[in-house]
Amino acid sequence: MKSEDTPFVGGPLDGRVLPILLGPTGHPPKVYRVPVPDEAGGTPTVLVYRRVAKAAGKRLGLHPGWKYEYDPEGDQAGTGLKWPWSKPGGTG
Repeated sequence: MKSEDTPFVGGPLDGRVLPILLGPTGHPPKVYRVPVPDEAGGTPTVLVYRRVAKAAGKRLGLHPGWKYEYDPEGDQAGTGLKWPWSKPGGTG
């Protein structure tokens, strides 16, 4: 499988560049979850990063690649199915 070095912005992984596996379309996943084990042996904390374009492209709307930005709200934001007929902010 192919991978792409993808930078992380914000949160505990700020400034790191990690190789991320690409999907069948050639893009990295939209959401990247990093489980962090608890020192006391409890449930692990999950850091959530969301994929965004690095910069706006100048030609044909293409962009030069992807980066991941930290989402402090985690899994609460952007969950659920998004149907074309759903109202913005609705639950689907």
